[in-house]
Amino acid sequence: MSPEALEALRHSTREDVQALLTATLFMSFAVLMFSHAGLLTGGTAGVAFLIHYATGWSFGLVMFVVNVPFYVLAWRRMGRAFTLKTALSVGLLSVIVTLLPRVVSFDMLSPVFTAVMGGLLMGVSILILFRHRASLGGFNLLALYLQDHFGWRAGRVQMAMDGVILLCSFAVVDWQHVALSVLGAFMLNQTLATNHRKERYVAL
Repeated sequence: MSPEALEALRHSTREDVQALLTATLFMSFAVLMFSHAGLLTGGTAGVAFLIHYATGWSFGLVMFVVNVPFYVLAWRRMGRAFTLKTALSVGLLSVIVTLLPRVVSFDMLSPVFTAVMGGLLMGVSILILFRHRASLGGFNLLALYLQDHFGWRAGRVQMAMDGVILLCSFAVVDWQHVALSVLGAFMLNQTLATNHRKERYVAL
């Protein structure tokens, strides 16, 4: 494909901004659902949930701090633009997830529904970011790097890493919540495995 054709496919700045705002809002809403139902997820969000449940510290702040070391990998392996968009996405998520409870609350929220819908929302959020050459840092970034450089499917890599995080969750929640968290992680990663394949998406 010619350089002119590739340039025509490239996302504009306006499209990138819209995508980052949409993705982080979706993810924040899913995080709020999971927090209300006492569920966890994988990746650095899962690590942030574990710390949040164990200490009561702000999820948004913990999420931001946990991701800081992964920016080095992003800068070295994925480039400046990817790193900046990822840092912006994590920053937006940290702010929105902190502010969202002021405008949204749940009187009744089924844990099973939360696992399914929250997992789907998280998967769609990450998918949007991946397609705009961004991520929410941490394991999302590592999964995307391994797919780009070794051809490993991002969804399957993410699922394996998420499994380790969920095993650790037995230390802070009961097995019923762990089981539902596994369901949520499955919904998230199946969304990625089904919809994120480089050969099917060429826009940059």
